[in-house]
Order: sequence, then C-alpha cells, then structure tokens
Amino acid sequence: MPITIKNLGCTNYFDTWQNMKDFIGQSPIKDELWITEHKPIFTTGVNKKNSMLPKGNIPHLFVDRGGKITYHGPGQLIIYTLINIKKNNLTIRQLVSILENSIIDFLKINGVNSHSLKEAPGVYIDEKKICSIGLRIKKNYSYHGLSFNVDMDTKPFTIIDPCGFNGLKMAQLSEFGIKSSVVKSGKEIALIIGKKLKDHYEQNNKN
Repeated sequence: MPITIKNLGCTNYFDTWQNMKDFIGQSPIKDELWITEHKPIFTTGVNKKNSMLPKGNIPHLFVDRGGKITYHGPGQLIIYTLINIKKNNLTIRQLVSILENSIIDFLKINGVNSHSLKEAPGVYIDEKKICSIGLRIKKNYSYHGLSFNVDMDTKPFTIIDPCGFNGLKMAQLSEFGIKSSVVKSGKEIALIIGKKLKDHYEQNNKN
C-alpha cells in the first residue's frame, strides 16, 4: 500500500500529539509516516505503575501511548506511524516487529550490529538501547511510533528509569562514528519501513 512520508521539522510534542489524534479521527485513506524531533520533554505512557517523575526544569507529560517514561529532545529522530492496521492485515506485534527490524536493517547498512528483545520492545546495541517504541491503537489506526537516538544530549535519560528499566543506558548513532542528521536518518528509515509494510501487505493479500 502507498504510504506518505512527511518531514515536520522540530515540533512541540503536545501539538503534534493532538495533530496525530485529529488525523486518525478523520479515518484517512492513506497511511502516513511523520518525521520529526521534539523540544526537550519527558513523557510517560499508559503503564504508570512504579513510575518516578523526573525532577528539574524539563517538562513532563502523561500521554496515551504504550510503555513507561522516556525522554525526547533535539537530535533524537521521531517517526510517528499513522497506519490503518486492519487494512494492512497487521497485528500490533507485527507492526512493532516491522519497526524494530527497520531500525536493525538501517544500523546494519551503517555497519552496526543490533538486536531486539521479545520482553522489551525496541532496538539494542549490546546492553544499550538506541530505539524505543510506543504505540496506541484506536479504531484500527496506529499512532505514536518510534524514537531513535541520532546525535543528542542523553544526560536527561540518567535522571529517569528509561522505559521503566533501572540503570538502562542509552546509545546513539553518533557514538559509532556515523554522521547523520535527524532528517537524513528519518528519510532512510522511513523508506525501509514503507518497503516492509508494502511487502507485508502483498504477502498477505495474494490471491
């Protein structure tokens, strides 16, 4: 199925969250991937159990995605996945796997080995996490998506338990000598996601 890729630039988290809800509320015909990065903010998903709120001047927001607390800031790629999962014959787990494998493929192309963990969605390099995934499904549409650390200040992660894991260290693309921007990485990853979604759709709609 065709998918539209949009580059939003650096955006305010709350405004973009509202725009996502407005978009899927219109029951769109076409799926879209939104590339963006956010001004510094902590967000906590629907799994609030044992979540400790961060202290300091960085704003915090409770949101409706899956998962626990994480940090967003400049230099971190966000790809929001506004996808009709019913039309694409996707389960939530299959969509998560497509996102994880797209990041793994992107890193492999750039000479970096990575992996996913069944019990903890996302992508990891050794023991460090480089990509987090949190989704929401409403009326057969997914929204929210993935965050991928490109070249950012990772210090705010140290004052929280990222994704609910105490002591979890975060990796980023720049650590491996790979020079890329949020926009460049976003376009490359979005194309991989789009191809995997297309392949999945075609494989599951053979007559």
